Amino acid sequence: MSSARIRLDRLWQRGRDFLGTEVAIMGGAMSWVSERHLVSAISNAGGFGVLACGSMTPELLAAEIAATQALTAKPFGVNLITMHPDLAELIEVCGRYGVSHVVLAGGLPQAGSITRIKELGAKVLCFAPTAAFAKKLVRAGAGAIVIEGTEAGGHIGPVSTSVLAQEILPAVRDVPVFVAGGIGRGEAIVSYLEMGASGVQLGTRFVCATECVAHPKFKQAFIRAQARDAVPSVQVDPGFPVIPVRSLVNTASRRFIEFQHEVIGRFRQGEIDQKSAQLEIEHYWAGALRKAVIEGDVENGSLMAGQSVGMVAREEPTTEIIGELIEQAVQALAAREPAEAIL
Repeated sequence: MSSARIRLDRLWQRGRDFLGTEVAIMGGAMSWVSERHLVSAISNAGGFGVLACGSMTPELLAAEIAATQALTAKPFGVNLITMHPDLAELIEVCGRYGVSHVVLAGGLPQAGSITRIKELGAKVLCFAPTAAFAKKLVRAGAGAIVIEGTEAGGHIGPVSTSVLAQEILPAVRDVPVFVAGGIGRGEAIVSYLEMGASGVQLGTRFVCATECVAHPKFKQAFIRAQARDAVPSVQVDPGFPVIPVRSLVNTASRRFIEFQHEVIGRFRQGEIDQKSAQLEIEHYWAGALRKAVIEGDVENGSLMAGQSVGMVAREEPTTEIIGELIEQAVQALAAREPAEAIL
């Protein structure tokens, strides 16, 4: 093993120990994408796959966990949305199936949820948008923190990954911190590890994995796209807020702008009340992600993607994706060794 690879292993040793993996690369939880096949492939390749529960019922989640366990003996996690109406039951499902790690996303979780997950024997990871939130989550019992910048795909916050890393990594030392958002190459992984991260999370980079069940047309949209094509959803009126979601521009995203104007116009003309107008806007994207990922309707569905989509060049096995990331990281570290020796 080269000295650069040894150094890489040391840099993310804390993350590897926490996840129980060969490399501290987590797969982002993407609805309809991060299911049994991709999750098991990431774990089998030495990384850490994460099932996206999304809006699954407890019964569906139980079946998906069991199916994933049939495909891998390696550790993997389950991502649960804190606003899910059946969150408590979903947590019990994870405990019943011996899930080793639970990721809580979509809002600040209740301390009781964290406590219960730990009582069931699993480790807890939580997303934190600020250092203050991260510290609060650690006090509540979170075993690790994930920070995700606005470059990521899907639902996003307003702050870039690089700024979040500078703000949070020096302030949170008690638990491992994993960095996500806009990461597509090994050199970036090294930079965050050297800043104090224990590992990273990638989503967009794995969409075009051979094992991913996404429709071929969905994958082709990623392969053709450039970073500038992945943009946040547009809000036309602050009186009718739109949760920002980053996705590739297509017919549906362009139509969404027109749709908002039409609905708001009907409200101003007194045809509908504000609550009804807001609900119509929120329901516009209902089922749109499945339409794109599973059915392959890449014009009328939602193409959620991070800005790292510009670094997705082809469909390839998960082992090759992770291997390439490691090789890039090792080369980046090896290139510094002569200069460091002089110093």
